[in-house]
Amino acid sequence: MIVTLTCPTVTDTRAAAGRLAALLRPGDVVVLAGPLGCGKTTFAGGLADGLGVEEPVTSPSFILMRRYDSGFLPMVHVDVYRLGTVGEFEDLEVLEEGRDGVVVIEWGNAVLPLLPDDHLVVEFDVQPGGTRILRLVPSGDWKQRPLEEVEG
Repeated sequence: MIVTLTCPTVTDTRAAAGRLAALLRPGDVVVLAGPLGCGKTTFAGGLADGLGVEEPVTSPSFILMRRYDSGFLPMVHVDVYRLGTVGEFEDLEVLEEGRDGVVVIEWGNAVLPLLPDDHLVVEFDVQPGGTRILRLVPSGDWKQRPLEEVEG
């Protein structure tokens, strides 16, 4: 079941991500898809908040991958926007790095064929005025999880 969320503010976007964090399990992969500046890093920060990560979450655009170990589950935050090939994603060994925690991939649509069947795609659409519409699109075992709980 696809769940659609309306987030009028940045605070709402972070809060929705925090609620999603309660559903995360070790080995989960969450793909964040949407245009530049739509709130992907903000959402990743909300997930980290929900996981109890203590340090601030910043975009991994230029270093490609950051790992946060201070939460209940480790979180590996990846940005594949600057990768030239899917081979570069494989070279990062992102899924191996995040096997004991959660992998969050910004611009993840570019590497969907390399991801496990069990993943969640969060699609971002920014409306005039800044309201974000988020669509939670489950795949594999994510279809069995209570995503409606994220609606708040």
